[in-house]
This record gives sequence, C-alpha cells and structure tokens, in this order.
Amino acid sequence: MRLRQAVMTLACVLAVVALPVAGFAQRGEARIAGKVVDDQGKPLQDVVVKAQLGGQTSPLQTKTNKNGDWSISNMAGGMWDLEFSKEGFAPQKTALELQADQQITAISVKMAKPVADPNVEIQAEVKRAAELFQNKQIAEGRKIYETLLTKYPDLHQLHEFIGRTYAAESNYDEAIKHMRVAVEKDPNNAQAQVFLGDLLMEKGEKAEAQKIFDSIDLTKVEDPAPFINLAITKINEQKSDEAIALLEKLIARFPKESNLFYYRGRAHLAAKKMPEAKADLEKFVAAALPDARELPDARKILEQMKDIK
Repeated sequence: MRLRQAVMTLACVLAVVALPVAGFAQRGEARIAGKVVDDQGKPLQDVVVKAQLGGQTSPLQTKTNKNGDWSISNMAGGMWDLEFSKEGFAPQKTALELQADQQITAISVKMAKPVADPNVEIQAEVKRAAELFQNKQIAEGRKIYETLLTKYPDLHQLHEFIGRTYAAESNYDEAIKHMRVAVEKDPNNAQAQVFLGDLLMEKGEKAEAQKIFDSIDLTKVEDPAPFINLAITKINEQKSDEAIALLEKLIARFPKESNLFYYRGRAHLAAKKMPEAKADLEKFVAAALPDARELPDARKILEQMKDIK
C-alpha cells in the first residue's frame, strides 16, 4: 500500500514538473527591439507587441513607451510571429527567424488608421436624405445629396436623386438638368430615362421626350404610367396608330395591367376601329377592379356600342 502511494506521489510530482516545459521553450539569449510610428512618423505609445514562437501557445508581450520604443529579451531561437496592435490603428504583422543568441534591435513598424469605407458614409447619408424627402423636407434632403456629390463627384447616381427633389418642387428646369447628366453617365438606366422623358413631356418638349421613350428597352421598365401618358398624348394628337402600336408593346410587357386595354380601346375608337375598340373595352371591364377610375367611362362607351358586332 505504501509503495503504491509513493509511486502515485512521484507521478504527480513529475507531472507538475513537466507542465512548464512549453513555456521554457521560448526562453533563450536572443533579443529583439524596435520602434513603432504612425503614418506621419510620430512615435506611438502603448502599442501592444506580441511575439509568438512557432508551435507555442503563450506569446511574449510588451508595450511601446512614449518614444515608440519596445524590446523583448530572453527569446529562444526559431521562427517568431510578431503582431503590433493599438486601438484606432490597423494591426501589423510580420515574422522573423532568430538564432539562439541573435540580437535584432532595429525593427521599424509604421501603423496607420484604417481607411474608412466611403460606401458606409454614402449609404448612411443617402438613407438620411431619403427619410427627409419622405417627410417633405425636400430642400434639406437635397442638400445632403449635393454635399455628397461635391465630395464624390464621380457618384453620378446622385444627379438622379437631386433631379427627383427638384421635380417634387415642380422645378422642372433644374430637375431636367440633373436627369440629363444621370442619363448621360448611365445610358442603361431605364428608370432615369423614363423619368427624364416624363419631365420633358411635362415641360411640353414632346419631340425630345418621344426620342427618349423610343430608345428605352421596355423589358427594363417597371412602371408603365409614363408610357400610358405618352399614348394618351398621341391619341389627343390624332396619332391613333402610333398610340395603338405603343399600347400593344405595353400589353405584351404588362399583361396584367387591365387599364392598358382601356386605353388601347380608346385608341381604336379614335381610329374608328369599332370592333377592336369594343373587344378591348370588354376585356378591361371584365378584369378591372370595382373602383377603377376608367370603369364608368368604359361602361358608358360599351353601352353606346352595344349594337356593334
């Protein structure tokens, strides 16, 4: 019994003695030192310097003094990973191989503050401006867009946002000016093209608006309203065939927009194509919601056309 207890006691002693071996593996006669400065060359104080020997888990650690100087002594030979960190600065890492008694005392490290991602600022400011716009604080929202545009002149999407704020104030000249830039910089922006065309129609510049609408890829359009307005203009100008052709394209793109059948029916009516007009108006009445604005007029016309086959 005593022999067993003695053996167990000896094993525990050996285990306790063996535990610090990993830590002692980092000790030796080597020494490293250096200086840490910022991107202006000024010394950085309280930079945490960690040195970790390959295969070890416990790094040696120190901090820089007010002159940015630091040193670590009693290091073993081997490959060491060095890490320099300080709040507000981008961390720096490097590696070096030390001989058992080597002295390296001129390690120079420069640390800079992380470069801010401009997208973070832009998205936050655009969101803030949009909230102001929704709250009818149009001029205040526009000011944010204009400030961003001054800071980031290549961000041409801001011209569209600014244009929309002017349009909300019925300042069509300024709105058109900014929308022209938006379309020029991004000719594939169908949304901006449609809005510019709509503004030009509002200003009475129908020829230019027509050119813009003709150039737009309808597959990229999400709202047919501006094109419906254009079709109505064509009907009023007795360009019924052009209105019909446009409305047929819109129906192909937006087959569930029942009011398109109403307007095509009106276009057929203007062109004196009575059977076609009746067919379209009947499609509209069958699909329209009970509160559809065009519904009373469609029913009135159909009543007048009841004898047409």
